[in-house]
Amino acid sequence: MTTEIRLTRTWSSFVDRTGEWQVLIDGNKAGSIAKRQTVELPVEPGQHTLRLRSSGRLRSPERSFDIADGQEFSFHCHGQRYWPLMLASLVKPDLWITLRRE
Repeated sequence: MTTEIRLTRTWSSFVDRTGEWQVLIDGNKAGSIAKRQTVELPVEPGQHTLRLRSSGRLRSPERSFDIADGQEFSFHCHGQRYWPLMLASLVKPDLWITLRRE
């Protein structure tokens, strides 16, 4: 059976000028995602972490998930939309990209 995660990158702020973000599963690069793109990435059953990273130091918070054989998880992501959080991400870089499980 196929075990995978689906990641959709939705609306981005006008400030987000980076083309592709790196997709990290368990800290290792598993692929990349461009604006308004959906990617499907295979994963082994078990406990994993997911994080996105923009060029430089901007990133998403790390999300943990436990996936069973044959199961699919969906996540969506986007650049920060609110200027107070954009400013806060200068100090706390993992506020720049929003990453949520659907």
